[in-house]
Amino acid sequence: MDNEIKVWLFDISNAIAEIESFFSNTPKEFANYKNDLRTRRAVERNIEIIGEALSRILTRDSEINISNSRKIVDTRNRIIHGYDSVSDEIIWGIVIKHLPVLQKEVHSLIGD
Repeated sequence: MDNEIKVWLFDISNAIAEIESFFSNTPKEFANYKNDLRTRRAVERNIEIIGEALSRILTRDSEINISNSRKIVDTRNRIIHGYDSVSDEIIWGIVIKHLPVLQKEVHSLIGD
């Protein structure tokens, strides 16, 4: 595997770990997320990083199999370009449903 792809995979893993860290002292509940502007913005920023890294990976090697990679890239684009239409519910769904799967896939690709 290309070294740049490995770097981008580590960036994804680190961004997911950072998102998880935001909930280390509070229950991981939508109401807590919804009521904390700083956490929402920090999560959105990390999803931007994840989406950009995935976009670079897919450009470099379209054979890498990562679930929902295109949807994650699309979400990144929505956050950046359609910031006024970002849904807290959709972002929360990504945090709860998709990031744990992505983290496992990334660790598998890295070889952890």
